[in-house]
Amino acid sequence: MNVEPVDVLAFSPHPDDADLGCGGTLAALASRGLSFGIVDLTRGEMATRGTPEIRAREAREAARILGARFRETLDLGDGGLRTDRAAELRVVEAVRRARPRVVLAPLPADRHPDHARAGRLVPEAAWYAGLAKLETELPPHRPDQVLYYATYVLVMPTFLVDVSATFATKVAALRAYRSQFHDPKSGEPETYVSSKGFFEGIEARARALGRIANVEYAEGFVSNAPPTLADPVAAFLGYEGGKRT
Repeated sequence: MNVEPVDVLAFSPHPDDADLGCGGTLAALASRGLSFGIVDLTRGEMATRGTPEIRAREAREAARILGARFRETLDLGDGGLRTDRAAELRVVEAVRRARPRVVLAPLPADRHPDHARAGRLVPEAAWYAGLAKLETELPPHRPDQVLYYATYVLVMPTFLVDVSATFATKVAALRAYRSQFHDPKSGEPETYVSSKGFFEGIEARARALGRIANVEYAEGFVSNAPPTLADPVAAFLGYEGGKRT
């Protein structure tokens, strides 16, 4: 498994989901000197457009644009993501190899059933990865927190991340998925995801979340535990127009 220690490990049900749900945040982390990796749980082989081979090339290019240390695929079955013990242990292995401080996972309430399954599989496996008596070839490791990102549904986030400086990077990464997102030159059938309106909605969503935070673009995350702020004053600095730091 091509996985190395990183600060943040993002799990993506299909190639492009993590890029879509938290790509701006991942790029922002990289710009601040933090490391991250992406693990695609499936090859996206059930998609109407493209092929697994095409999507793999697109995913590698998107990961390069975002600044990922690695991108790995577990191949747990698209259109019926496996959540059995064998699949769970594959995720446990990824967590133990990467030893992240934070894991990013899809929201269990998201639209696609594979997202819902991943939203249960990943946090459970991240917890089990910390059990000393669950013996594998790797030492135990439990992340500090699993944070959820959404790609479709609208939820009130626990917190927002300002991605104004990296939103263009996120869009560039998404445009690497030419087989999946809107491409007027494509001869493949149009799908919900490949429609022009869907791609325009990516910016609309980021702008809407940005308005809540009083920034240009933002991404939202849900956490089972609220983050603890050492300085709540600094957290809101500039909200009403003052200079942010």
